[in-house]
Order: sequence, then C-alpha cells, then structure tokens
Amino acid sequence: MTLPDFPPVVLYSVPLFILLMVLERVSYRFHPDEDEIGYGLKDSATSIGMGLGSLGWDVLWGLGTGLATAAVFELTPLRIPFAWWALPLFLIAQDFCYYWSHRGHHVIRLLWASHVVHHSSRAFNLSTALRQSWTGFTGFMFYLPLAALGVNPAITAFCGGINLLYQFWIHTERIDRMWRPFEFVFNTPSHHRVHHASQGSYLDRNYGGILIVWDRMFGSFAPELERPVYGLTKNIETHNPLRVAYHEYAAILRDLRRRRVTQWPATLLRGPGWSPADPERPV
Repeated sequence: MTLPDFPPVVLYSVPLFILLMVLERVSYRFHPDEDEIGYGLKDSATSIGMGLGSLGWDVLWGLGTGLATAAVFELTPLRIPFAWWALPLFLIAQDFCYYWSHRGHHVIRLLWASHVVHHSSRAFNLSTALRQSWTGFTGFMFYLPLAALGVNPAITAFCGGINLLYQFWIHTERIDRMWRPFEFVFNTPSHHRVHHASQGSYLDRNYGGILIVWDRMFGSFAPELERPVYGLTKNIETHNPLRVAYHEYAAILRDLRRRRVTQWPATLLRGPGWSPADPERPV
C-alpha cells in the first residue's frame, strides 16, 4: 500500500500559531477583561520555550516509539488501506485513543509526570497550548491497538498532528460558549478551561481532543459553571524550563526513596495524590 506524503501539520502551523497569539495579545489591549489573566512575559516565554524544546525531544523519542509501533504494524496480518474520503474515520479512531491516553496521563502518576508540564501554567491563553512535555514517549502505547488493527502508523501520526492543531485554538478565555450543538459534540474553549482548572469539581474532567462526546460517554464530562482557577493543586514557583519539565519526576524519586519497595508500584501507577496513608484512594 502506497501512502501519500503526509505534511508535517504542526510544523507548517507555526506561523499561524504566532499570528493568533499576537492577535489574542492585542485583543486584551483593546478589549480588557479584569477577570481574565491574559499574558505574562515570563509565563508566556516559558510556554513558548517548552514548546520549542518539545519539537527536538519529540524527534528523539519518536525514534524509539516509532520503531515499537512499526513492529506491531508489521507483525499483524491486518491491513486497513488509506483513502482521503476515510480521513474523518481515521481522525475519530485516533481521537478515541487520544482520549484514553489523556485520561491515563491524569490518573497514572508516572504518566502524569510527563503531562503535568502542560498544566503548570496559572494562565490560560494560546501560548499555554505550546507548553508541551519534553518526555513525550509515554503515550505511544495507547495507539498500539490501531497499529495492531492494521492502521499504518504514518496515518495515526498525521491524524495526531491534526488533533494537536485543533487543540491550539481552544486554549483561550477570549471565546465564550459557542453554538450549543457544536458544544455538545466538539471540544471547545469552555470545555477545555474546565480541564485546565484546579478546583476539585473540575479536576480530571474533559479529556477529549477534538471530540467531547467521549467524556459524555465515559462519565468524565463537566460543564463550565464557575470561573476556573488555572494551574496545579500544588503550583510550582518557577519559570525554569528544566524544573518545569522534570519537577514531578524528581518528586517521584523522592517518594520512592522514602517508601518501602512494596509501595513502589502503587507510587508509580496509582493517581498523583496517592500515598501509603491513603491506600483506598481510587486511581
């Protein structure tokens, strides 16, 4: 099966990202809202720096995860051919896997150590979308079922780029609720503001990438009812990219050193808030 040359969607979109961030920043000057946080120089610089760094790290990690995914694809006898008319179906399949990957990265601490980077800003604007992990190798396992079913990994990667591009515009406070049928099916700024909030009623909600219907189906949806407070339940007081990228891994190592070996699996695989003093806390 000969595949088309899929364009690097995210790389080609960088000029669009820059333009939209500039427009959003200017909008705060002409239409200020005292309740909205807007842009902070250090915070935005950190987010953009994390995004630029992730581009290089993703290439490195992609060598290993790409080989693993390609191995699964080569071993399966199944093959699902690509056709442009079927692209929406591939996008839906990739988005379904993304939902479970995203959910897993919130409820498994070892995975959260990678994803926490994206939630570490107390602002919520388009630059926040660029605050990406430098350990992006943790999610590939959630897409292995697609390879096992015969979906070429290049197709999944292309759909992943479209998914990431879609999610850029939903990181904003400048857009209120949208057309109700659209809000019911698709992820929107309102839904994603809930996802980035640190209030207890909003924690671990709205994992969807393009579609919010997965959250409605699997019980993780929450509407935006009160103004979100962005960031972590325990915020980090730093703009140092290295600390932002690896602070949770350091915290895990500290916990492993002071806990018994028998508690290590729970420390790594249960939720970020788990401790031996709270053994019944659900994942």
